[in-house]
Amino acid sequence: MIIYGTALLALCHLLGIILGDLLGHALGVNANVGGVGIAMIFLIIARLYLHRSRRLCVTSESGVFYWGALYIPVVVAMAMQQNVVAALRGGPVALIAAVGSVGLCGLFVSFINRMEPQHAETETKTE
Repeated sequence: MIIYGTALLALCHLLGIILGDLLGHALGVNANVGGVGIAMIFLIIARLYLHRSRRLCVTSESGVFYWGALYIPVVVAMAMQQNVVAALRGGPVALIAAVGSVGLCGLFVSFINRMEPQHAETETKTE
């Protein structure tokens, strides 16, 4: 099931890393520039191509969807972990930005949840 999308994700990830490193060296930066984004674009293009040419079975497609949804949060979390020490050395601005962004996200999630109609409460009141 999920394992079937792993080979396609791994191939796209390797291509993204290689092209991100090449782009970084072309820009004069000794780092990977946009490798994750390039890999995700390759994954989307490969999935669409394989789906249209009917070479991707339903099980593999569900695996690609799973890994595609999981790929960005995991890589972003890994990149954020590397920058925590440097951000904290930068002063209190990083801490204020982190606390502020978590607070704003919490407010937006609460706002979005309140906009959604409460189906369970409406059903019990009408009965």
